[in-house]
Amino acid sequence: MGNFLDSPGFLGTTATFRSDASLILILIAAVLFTIGWQLAVHKRYDSHRWVQTTAVSLNAIIVLSAMIRPFVIYILPGIPAKLLEGSYGITTVHALVGMAAALFGVFVVLRGNQLVPRALRFKDYRRYMRLSYALYMLATVLGAIVYVVVFIIGI
Repeated sequence: MGNFLDSPGFLGTTATFRSDASLILILIAAVLFTIGWQLAVHKRYDSHRWVQTTAVSLNAIIVLSAMIRPFVIYILPGIPAKLLEGSYGITTVHALVGMAAALFGVFVVLRGNQLVPRALRFKDYRRYMRLSYALYMLATVLGAIVYVVVFIIGI
Protein backbone atom coordinates (compact mmCIF):
# COMPACT_ATOMS: atom_id res chain seq x y z
CA MET A 1 0.00 0.00 0.00
CA GLY A 2 2.87 2.36 0.79
CA ASN A 3 4.27 1.95 -2.72
CA PHE A 4 0.90 2.84 -4.22
CA LEU A 5 0.56 5.98 -2.10
CA ASP A 6 4.07 7.03 -3.04
CA SER A 7 3.48 6.46 -6.76
CA PRO A 8 3.04 9.46 -9.10
CA GLY A 9 -0.05 11.53 -8.40
CA PHE A 10 -3.09 12.13 -10.58
CA LEU A 11 -3.13 15.94 -10.79
CA GLY A 12 -0.31 16.20 -13.33
CA THR A 13 2.32 17.63 -10.98
CA THR A 14 5.42 16.12 -9.42
CA ALA A 15 3.38 15.17 -6.33
CA THR A 16 2.78 11.63 -5.14
CA PHE A 17 -0.63 10.01 -5.07
CA ARG A 18 -0.66 10.58 -1.28
CA SER A 19 -0.07 14.33 -1.71
CA ASP A 20 -2.68 14.69 -4.45
CA ALA A 21 -5.25 12.71 -2.47
CA SER A 22 -4.47 14.75 0.67
CA LEU A 23 -5.00 18.00 -1.21
CA ILE A 24 -8.35 16.88 -2.63
CA LEU A 25 -9.57 15.49 0.70
CA ILE A 26 -8.55 18.64 2.57
CA LEU A 27 -10.41 20.75 0.01
CA ILE A 28 -13.46 18.53 0.55
CA ALA A 29 -13.13 19.09 4.30
CA ALA A 30 -12.97 22.87 3.69
CA VAL A 31 -16.17 22.66 1.64
CA LEU A 32 -17.80 20.67 4.44
CA PHE A 33 -16.71 23.31 6.99
CA THR A 34 -18.31 26.00 4.82
CA ILE A 35 -21.52 23.99 4.41
CA GLY A 36 -21.60 23.51 8.17
CA TRP A 37 -21.15 27.22 8.71
CA GLN A 38 -24.09 27.93 6.39
CA LEU A 39 -26.22 25.38 8.23
CA ALA A 40 -25.53 27.26 11.48
CA VAL A 41 -26.41 30.58 9.83
CA HIS A 42 -29.75 29.04 8.83
CA LYS A 43 -30.25 27.72 12.38
CA ARG A 44 -30.04 24.06 11.39
CA TYR A 45 -27.86 23.29 14.38
CA ASP A 46 -28.22 19.50 14.48
CA SER A 47 -27.14 19.19 10.83
CA HIS A 48 -24.41 21.78 11.47
CA ARG A 49 -23.02 19.68 14.33
CA TRP A 50 -22.92 16.51 12.23
CA VAL A 51 -21.31 18.18 9.21
CA GLN A 52 -18.67 19.91 11.35
CA THR A 53 -17.94 16.70 13.25
CA THR A 54 -17.48 14.89 9.92
CA ALA A 55 -15.21 17.64 8.57
CA VAL A 56 -13.04 17.71 11.70
CA SER A 57 -12.79 13.90 11.68
CA LEU A 58 -11.83 13.83 7.99
CA ASN A 59 -9.25 16.56 8.57
CA ALA A 60 -7.76 14.74 11.57
CA ILE A 61 -7.44 11.49 9.61
CA ILE A 62 -5.66 13.25 6.74
CA VAL A 63 -3.30 15.15 9.03
CA LEU A 64 -2.43 12.05 11.05
CA SER A 65 -2.04 9.73 8.07
CA ALA A 66 -0.45 11.94 5.43
CA MET A 67 0.98 15.20 6.76
CA ILE A 68 2.87 14.70 10.00
CA ARG A 69 5.32 12.08 8.71
CA PRO A 70 6.57 14.09 5.68
CA PHE A 71 6.96 17.19 7.86
CA VAL A 72 9.00 15.27 10.43
CA ILE A 73 11.15 13.57 7.76
CA TYR A 74 11.73 16.40 5.27
CA ILE A 75 11.20 19.73 7.03
CA LEU A 76 11.82 19.40 10.76
CA PRO A 77 15.49 18.36 10.45
CA GLY A 78 16.19 21.61 8.56
CA ILE A 79 14.69 23.88 11.19
CA PRO A 80 15.92 26.46 12.11
CA ALA A 81 18.96 26.45 9.82
CA LYS A 82 17.00 26.25 6.53
CA LEU A 83 13.89 28.15 7.62
CA LEU A 84 14.46 30.86 5.00
CA GLU A 85 15.33 28.42 2.20
CA GLY A 86 12.98 26.81 -0.32
CA SER A 87 9.68 25.66 1.11
CA TYR A 88 10.84 25.33 4.73
CA GLY A 89 9.32 28.61 5.92
CA ILE A 90 5.86 28.34 4.35
CA THR A 91 5.64 24.65 5.25
CA THR A 92 6.50 25.42 8.87
CA VAL A 93 3.96 28.24 9.07
CA HIS A 94 1.35 25.90 7.53
CA ALA A 95 2.25 23.20 10.06
CA LEU A 96 1.93 25.58 13.02
CA VAL A 97 -1.38 27.08 11.86
CA GLY A 98 -2.65 23.63 10.89
CA MET A 99 -1.72 22.16 14.26
CA ALA A 100 -3.51 24.99 16.08
CA ALA A 101 -6.56 24.60 13.81
CA ALA A 102 -6.68 20.83 14.24
CA LEU A 103 -6.28 20.84 18.02
CA PHE A 104 -8.68 23.72 18.56
CA GLY A 105 -11.16 22.30 16.05
CA VAL A 106 -11.18 18.91 17.76
CA PHE A 107 -11.78 20.64 21.09
CA VAL A 108 -14.67 22.72 19.66
CA VAL A 109 -16.26 19.60 18.15
CA LEU A 110 -15.86 17.69 21.40
CA ARG A 111 -17.47 20.64 23.17
CA GLY A 112 -20.27 20.82 20.58
CA ASN A 113 -21.00 17.14 21.15
CA GLN A 114 -20.90 17.68 24.94
CA LEU A 115 -17.87 15.41 25.35
CA VAL A 116 -15.74 17.68 27.53
CA PRO A 117 -16.03 18.19 31.29
CA ARG A 118 -18.31 21.01 32.41
CA ALA A 119 -15.31 23.02 33.62
CA LEU A 120 -13.95 23.19 30.03
CA ARG A 121 -17.21 24.28 28.44
CA PHE A 122 -17.31 27.85 27.21
CA LYS A 123 -20.35 30.10 27.03
CA ASP A 124 -19.74 32.13 23.85
CA TYR A 125 -19.74 29.12 21.56
CA ARG A 126 -20.22 31.20 18.41
CA ARG A 127 -16.91 33.07 18.92
CA TYR A 128 -14.98 29.81 19.28
CA MET A 129 -16.63 28.25 16.23
CA ARG A 130 -15.78 31.30 14.14
CA LEU A 131 -12.16 31.23 15.30
CA SER A 132 -11.95 27.51 14.55
CA TYR A 133 -13.39 28.01 11.05
CA ALA A 134 -10.98 30.88 10.34
CA LEU A 135 -7.99 28.78 11.47
CA TYR A 136 -9.08 25.83 9.32
CA MET A 137 -9.53 28.03 6.25
CA LEU A 138 -6.15 29.72 6.82
CA ALA A 139 -4.48 26.32 7.19
CA THR A 140 -6.20 25.14 3.99
CA VAL A 141 -5.00 28.16 2.00
CA LEU A 142 -1.47 27.76 3.38
CA GLY A 143 -1.56 24.05 2.52
CA ALA A 144 -2.58 24.84 -1.06
CA ILE A 145 0.30 27.32 -1.26
CA VAL A 146 2.70 24.64 0.03
CA TYR A 147 1.40 22.24 -2.64
CA VAL A 148 1.96 24.83 -5.39
CA VAL A 149 5.41 25.81 -4.11
CA VAL A 150 6.64 22.24 -3.69
CA PHE A 151 4.94 20.33 -6.52
CA ILE A 152 4.26 22.93 -9.23
CA ILE A 153 6.96 25.58 -8.83
CA GLY A 154 9.42 23.04 -7.44
CA ILE A 155 11.10 25.15 -4.79
